[in-house]
Amino acid sequence: MKDSVLQMIERFDPKSLDEYDTVLKEIIQRICLLGLWRARFFEHAAFYGGTALRLLYGLDRFSEDMDFSLLRPTPDFSLQPFFQALYRELNGFGFEAEITEKGKADAGPIIAAFVKSSTRLHFLRIGVPERLSRQIPGNQLLKVKFEVDTDPPPGFSTEIRYILQPVPFSVRAFAPQDLFAGKMHAVLCRRWGRRVKGRDWYDLVWFARQEIPLNLNHLAARMRQTGDLAPQGTLTEKAWMDRLRQAIQELDVDAAKQDVLPFLRDTSQLELWSEDFFRAVADMIQMSR
Repeated sequence: MKDSVLQMIERFDPKSLDEYDTVLKEIIQRICLLGLWRARFFEHAAFYGGTALRLLYGLDRFSEDMDFSLLRPTPDFSLQPFFQALYRELNGFGFEAEITEKGKADAGPIIAAFVKSSTRLHFLRIGVPERLSRQIPGNQLLKVKFEVDTDPPPGFSTEIRYILQPVPFSVRAFAPQDLFAGKMHAVLCRRWGRRVKGRDWYDLVWFARQEIPLNLNHLAARMRQTGDLAPQGTLTEKAWMDRLRQAIQELDVDAAKQDVLPFLRDTSQLELWSEDFFRAVADMIQMSR
């Protein structure tokens, strides 16, 4: 295992099995991004979503999946040409992994890939205390998923951001106001049945706290693409706020807390969560001009 990986683990200072698992996932995310950069993936795509917020913009919660968007629609795009670079980078840092691509579901625009490796093997390699590592089943896999939107909605901009660990490299990412639009789309339009995605609501509060404005035009483009806004429809600030207030009214706050808890070290701020709290946060959201 490379010294830089051990340094990252020491910086996180994990204590429990769950924390070690989370830290290893984040390290693999960083190494995958490095491999994609070396393979010039970011000439074709940009990073967005919760993991982009954490690794590039300082979001204070852990995030599981890696989300990318092509810069322009490319229906026949494949991740396969980038796998060799990912293997090479992961192996170079001591990770033995399997990478598989999953085709588009129902002819949709999203393609996905999974990086899988042995949890116990890598726990032993990084020196996880024996009292913890022996609790891991031998067949348990550490999984990192990444998805690529091959049919991105229009109206977003990107910028170059830098990651310094495990080594310095650059990543093309959605601009913050467009990241906010993507997150707002998830809050308003994500369909999870009875499940509540508390992470989306946590991120919404983070955007408001950072005073990052919302790109309403890009949000409207996303909503048109998913059928949540008529093809020629417009989204006014009032219409958006009405939708958000309705979502807040329907939110199961306790279920939202339970969803986000495993991704936080400091959970004290969740004590504030209530319908009144989210309504107040909504009133603080700014619009990009």
